[in-house]
Amino acid sequence: MGAQAVLRPDAPAVTHDGTTVTFAELDRAGSAAALALVGAGVRPGDRVAVLAQTGLEYVELLLACARAGAVAVTLNWRLSRPEIADILQDAEPVLVCTAAEFTPLVEDCAVPVVLLGPSYRSWVAATDAPGDVPGSRPSDVAALLYTSGTTGRPKGVVLTHEAVGHARRLAGEVYDFGAGDTMLVAMPLFHVGGLAHLVGPLLQGGHAVLMAQPRPVEVLRTIERHRVTHAFFVPTVIQSLLAVPEVEQIDLSGLRRVVYGAAPISETVLLRAMATLRCEFQHAYGLTEAGGTVTSLPPEDHDPGGPRAGLLRSCGRPVPWAEVALFDPASGRPTPPGDVGELWVRSSATMTAYWRRPGETASVLTDDSWLRTGDAASQDSDGYVVIHDRYKDMIISGGENVYPAEVDRVLSRHPAVSEVAVIGVPHATWGETVRAVVVLEEGASATGEELIAFARQTLAHYKCPTSVDFVGTLPRNASGKILKGELRARHRGSARGGRQDVDGTAGPT
Repeated sequence: MGAQAVLRPDAPAVTHDGTTVTFAELDRAGSAAALALVGAGVRPGDRVAVLAQTGLEYVELLLACARAGAVAVTLNWRLSRPEIADILQDAEPVLVCTAAEFTPLVEDCAVPVVLLGPSYRSWVAATDAPGDVPGSRPSDVAALLYTSGTTGRPKGVVLTHEAVGHARRLAGEVYDFGAGDTMLVAMPLFHVGGLAHLVGPLLQGGHAVLMAQPRPVEVLRTIERHRVTHAFFVPTVIQSLLAVPEVEQIDLSGLRRVVYGAAPISETVLLRAMATLRCEFQHAYGLTEAGGTVTSLPPEDHDPGGPRAGLLRSCGRPVPWAEVALFDPASGRPTPPGDVGELWVRSSATMTAYWRRPGETASVLTDDSWLRTGDAASQDSDGYVVIHDRYKDMIISGGENVYPAEVDRVLSRHPAVSEVAVIGVPHATWGETVRAVVVLEEGASATGEELIAFARQTLAHYKCPTSVDFVGTLPRNASGKILKGELRARHRGSARGGRQDVDGTAGPT
């Protein structure tokens, strides 16, 4: 960042809420905040928690932590007070920086709290610390990112500066983003996707336009106003953009590429988005523990009407710094070519550990530095990876493996279906059977029998739902991922008003 301030001091670095700061201004603000941290007693390796929505001061604090040698703990402001308390107890920060609206979440915090806004500015201006700051090395811990907790209590993912720094290669080598380009950052900065798509463009000398609340119309207007060239969206945001009535009238001609990821997208939505937004699309698959992106499906492989149309089912090939392989999750042995196995990842961007959880770290990091992702995947002879599902979400019906994502993809092609999530429910004969939880398109209608018959046109009968629940919304975490555990808890029981069941003949034969 210091180098960019020298190379292009007057170029725009970050814009938020109508205010733009240059690289020189951001450099000075980050250094001043770093001195304030040191003056407050923050030492290298200490944790500094940030609880706020995306904004300029958030970016300053990330830079300040790096220069002070501190570890940034980026907190999810959507969490409840007890959940925030659990994370603070686990991370043990020496300082908490928060926006006034979130002070009720940290009322019982035992360490100093700095309020962002005027109080923060006064705090930075009043520092009398010496002019030098410790700085950081590539192997030092840069951040603790707490996982979204779909499988239990959130765990702190330990990422080094080297790991976070791969965001520059991601922007330049994978996204073709360079100095003079503009990235829209609409993901929260507590999410690895938000962090990477802020840090990478800045390290490339580009411009980051921040949005704390990605409201659909304002997202489109922001792209138009700032001539945004690149954007990263989760599929739910893409769907919301397509629903804006005036989307065709807004000037999006500056937009070159949309990167999508963090959750599955239906082929129907993807094709509509490609036709409507009229720019390049790129799929990024990754996870927090891997430091972000692992594989990418580039624009040239988005060819819905051509000979490579089948690649849209894949998440692409590994990024240059990552190595992937497939292993049997039980034995740890490599799977035969073409077979489904657990996807393992090895790269210098991978986390070093789960914070203070050696047992859970050992369960996912092998002695030779492989990260076990928990994703069931296959890989073709050209290196393209297809994610079938999470192993923990796999349904075993009469001894047959059913991957819910495969059923999701088929049902999402039905014109009446807006969203769908498939889960396993207990069955007296088959052990488990398939249930679809469906959100219909506005104004559309469909019966459970109709959707099951639609699935049977494509899938083996044992993969097809034996019951359908119709709901208004699907529960999601802050990353946009569907909370399958919550769905299973809600929908495993006896018949309910929104359910349509059929006979049990869809089991394996």
